[in-house]
Amino acid sequence: MNLKKTLVLLLILAGIGKGNAQQSKTDVASGKKWTAAQANIWYAQQQWIVGANFLPSTAINQLEMWQADTFDPQTIAQELGWASKIGLNTMRVYLHSLAWKQDPEGFKKRMDEYLRIADKQGIKTIFVFFDDCWNKEGKPGKQPAPKPGIHNSGWVQDPGQPMSGDSKFFPELEKYVKDVMVRFGKDKRILLWDLYNEPGNSNKGNESLPLLKHVFSWARAANPEQPISSGIWKWDLQELNAFQIENSDVITYHDYEEPAWHLRVIQMLKTHGRPLICTEYMARARNSRFSNILPMLKKENVAAINWGLVAGKSNTIYAWDTPIPTGKQPIEWFHDIFKADGTPYRQDEVDLIKDLTSVNNKK
Repeated sequence: MNLKKTLVLLLILAGIGKGNAQQSKTDVASGKKWTAAQANIWYAQQQWIVGANFLPSTAINQLEMWQADTFDPQTIAQELGWASKIGLNTMRVYLHSLAWKQDPEGFKKRMDEYLRIADKQGIKTIFVFFDDCWNKEGKPGKQPAPKPGIHNSGWVQDPGQPMSGDSKFFPELEKYVKDVMVRFGKDKRILLWDLYNEPGNSNKGNESLPLLKHVFSWARAANPEQPISSGIWKWDLQELNAFQIENSDVITYHDYEEPAWHLRVIQMLKTHGRPLICTEYMARARNSRFSNILPMLKKENVAAINWGLVAGKSNTIYAWDTPIPTGKQPIEWFHDIFKADGTPYRQDEVDLIKDLTSVNNKK
């Protein structure tokens, strides 16, 4: 165990639990954060939440998934069917404000169609609004082809740069968030709203804090029945982490590390007394695998959402920092469970998922 890293985490969590609490609570203008008791009652009513981050294999990014010309319900239905058959019951799905801006009503109709397909398979949805990862600026219309062997070569930030740090764009983003949340805020098919994925990524740091604070305020004003959250992901972003934990109804987090460190994170986050949902894990080359992480998460009663379902245009079988420009398959896939034809990348992993979700016991 890295002692320095452990001490940093302890200091950060200590700060979250004390001096930042009052300040961050006053930053949320409307609505009330759930109490720990409310959050735990909600969590106890759920089956063990286990699933994947979902993008259909025919989409390179969020825009290609949600724009009218490339929305692909047939592939979505097929791939969610594969997920359901191995016991996955939740998908985490990214939206994009540009797809809404093009056609707000059509966008919401496509969201409803996605939810109908997922619900038919017994799958609930975690929707994600904003995101600081990968390419700085999305453009509506036809999306680029994947770059061979490069992880998430076409994924785009939302709202991107410089919009995420410029308050003059916030009124339109507020309309987007409230429009969607008012429409779906009582929808039982939605498990959770994940307001902002990895704020501060792409070297933004605290530049993302104003938008993070605003989206929590907008979400509280919309007053959804589902819980809201934003996942912590990098321990040295202390101010962002403090705000995220103090204002989330349930604690969500990302961890792609090996079991010993991941367990330490769980133990420390449990001190807040709220349900834990791991919204990203499983990077085989980093020893974050189904075989060593998923049983631990179930034992600890932590919800488990791995990255990736079906290998496709996102190229997430390739590692973040190890491109293979020839497009040759890596020796070991980084993410994803299924090949494009629905066969498992590793049958032993699928068998383990079935066992842990009790699918094999339902035959």
